Amino acid sequence: MTRVLIVASALLACATGVFGQTAAVDAPARRVTLSAQAQVQVTQDLMTVSLSTTREGIEAQIVQSQLKGALEAALAEVKKDALPGQMDVRTGRFGLSPRYGRDGKISGWHGSAEIVLEGADFLRITAAAGKVQTLTVARVGFGLSPQQRERAQALAQAQAIASFRQRAGDIAKAFDAPGYSLDDVQLRYDDVFIQPRPEMMAVRAMADSAPVPAEAGLTTVQVSASGSVRLK
Repeated sequence: MTRVLIVASALLACATGVFGQTAAVDAPARRVTLSAQAQVQVTQDLMTVSLSTTREGIEAQIVQSQLKGALEAALAEVKKDALPGQMDVRTGRFGLSPRYGRDGKISGWHGSAEIVLEGADFLRITAAAGKVQTLTVARVGFGLSPQQRERAQALAQAQAIASFRQRAGDIAKAFDAPGYSLDDVQLRYDDVFIQPRPEMMAVRAMADSAPVPAEAGLTTVQVSASGSVRLK
């Protein structure tokens, strides 16, 4: 269920009359500064799983060859279940770095390789990750797909603007003004990640090709409308 929370605040800023050399008094600006905020909580619908491995050895070529073999085997396995948008596969970090002895000379090499699975089909992704034998799960992350983010922002934006207009109308009525006109308005968009329960965040490599356990959390999409209006 989508939850919408709205917070609004207002600050009245009326300019005082200024006397010129002719002693004329300018009319008050009757300018009101206010803000409104809307929050929409949505379930994260995009999963990212990173699988990686490391190797160490004396010879750089041997370490690189071992990493390449592990990476190729993992890619061959996960590509069987790849499906655009549902589970996309890409390579991540791949590199070697030297290890130095006390004499300052290279004593060995350390390398790492990574592949990344990302998409909307959580079961497909976790099942594919569980089948990989040459890499282990390093990280699991969740976020919003562009479509989910756009829908949430549109809803929060509509709520924030409606709250801004309602607040401006209430203030105009409180000051016995017949209405108001917009002066300037700015919109700001923010996301806040809410983690799932700690026990559901456990992620580990499973035996017997079992899916990797994981659960998405929530993201709060927040839109703030701030600006000023002029009372009529």
